[in-house]
Amino acid sequence: MTQVMQTARAATRPVPPTAAPKRRFEPVPVPDLTWTPAVEAETAHLYERVKTVIPPVEWPFFAPYVKAINDLKKVRNAVILAHNYQTPEIYNCVADIVGDSLQLAREATKVDADVIVQGGVHFMAETSKLLNPSKTVLIPDLKAGCSLAESITGADVRLLRQRYPGVPVVAYVNTSAEVKAEVDICCTSSNAVKVVESLGVPEVIFLPDQYLAKFVASQTKVKIIAWHGACEVHERFTGDELRAYRAADPSVQIIAHPECPPDVIAEADFTGSTAHMIDWVKTKRPRRVVMVTECSMADNVAAETPGVEFVRPCNLCPHMKRITLPKILDSLIHMREEVVIDPAIAERARLSVERMVNLRT
Repeated sequence: MTQVMQTARAATRPVPPTAAPKRRFEPVPVPDLTWTPAVEAETAHLYERVKTVIPPVEWPFFAPYVKAINDLKKVRNAVILAHNYQTPEIYNCVADIVGDSLQLAREATKVDADVIVQGGVHFMAETSKLLNPSKTVLIPDLKAGCSLAESITGADVRLLRQRYPGVPVVAYVNTSAEVKAEVDICCTSSNAVKVVESLGVPEVIFLPDQYLAKFVASQTKVKIIAWHGACEVHERFTGDELRAYRAADPSVQIIAHPECPPDVIAEADFTGSTAHMIDWVKTKRPRRVVMVTECSMADNVAAETPGVEFVRPCNLCPHMKRITLPKILDSLIHMREEVVIDPAIAERARLSVERMVNLRT
């Protein structure tokens, strides 16, 4: 695998000016957020889903927001898309569609609603907007970015094309719309190998995650030219850390995301995408498992797999944690912050995303 060092690290991108809304949304009053017996009764079935990961003392704070958000979704004809890294009270109690980046991208094309609220980071909201250009897409916090997406710009991709003329470019979906507009096709960790091999060429440029690129290179004969980006959550894990867990309990099972460094993957019993990791736990039902990924994902899987003990050497994603119940409620009340993409960029970026969505794995 050829490694291309990044030539520039993108600064946080300015948010484009908000265009005039396509629909008129009437203002709504701020709901009462008091914890009452009625709220307790109405949300009891939702607390059943998360009682193993949310202490009873915390639920009186979350429940009024959960009720208010679910009520307001009906008023706004809105749906909430939540990534697996969202906290349990979002993922299990207010989200309508949950999953990894590929699942959310596919399901976003089937949404029958006026408003999409993205429980995730900005590039995910952009992807939802690309696939639903006529809908209003909101992200509760514009600062919910991504270190990996910010490691490369559209200008960087154009330079790569000059350096490697004729070589197709595959972009991990963790990229901005600006970058997606410059590449041939997108991928996620679920389908990266499939996407690379679908191009039918001897070599491809793969960006921006260097560790996912190394993993893909180990799974295919296609030569991978990689960018030097990384996810700040996954790159902090180490092989030494995992060896210590295994020394303490040789029976423990370790599963890791391919965004992790090679020494981590070498220690893992299974390496796979977010969706594949979840399926592995639900199928194998190990007694104890170390899930090497973002903290909230382990919480969400734990809520769905009683009897499996999760050892959590997790790292928090500070960007994902910017999305909270109060911010989701504020977003629905005031219809902010709307995701707007330059039409010239959107048209080209949409093609690369649609090619990924239409490529069945």
